[in-house]
Amino acid sequence: MRARFVAMLFPLLVAAPAAQAQAAADSTGIRSAALDYAEGWYTGDGDRMSRAVHPELVKRILVTDTATGRAFVQTMGASALVNGARHGYGKATPAERQQKDVRILDVFGNAAVAKVVMADWIDYLQLVKADGRWQIVNVLWERKPERKA
Repeated sequence: MRARFVAMLFPLLVAAPAAQAQAAADSTGIRSAALDYAEGWYTGDGDRMSRAVHPELVKRILVTDTATGRAFVQTMGASALVNGARHGYGKATPAERQQKDVRILDVFGNAAVAKVVMADWIDYLQLVKADGRWQIVNVLWERKPERKA
């Protein structure tokens, strides 16, 4: 009876370290993509931003039309985000204000969700692992309230 129990448990004992190693590798890859996104923005490194985002990326924010008062979703694609980084728009944030707090919210298979708190906004990232590499495929973001001088 005991031998049968050990035989049933053995595959689980062998699989556990492999699963833990994969989870650690996934966490590292997700965190790296999120930091490439944040730090690529702050440093004006378009190549780093490009590495972080999938070519099919869509970044969205809910905004209000000032003329009508109606809300609508404004979108940006990967090329606009990469070009914005290359033009150095993120460099306007002083180093002492640059925030890039990454929190992985969930991972399942080749899909993950992470939150990045930056200086002036919060980004919710959806990531995909394609060809063994984690990349951001969707971003929903919200501006932080205006800072008082």
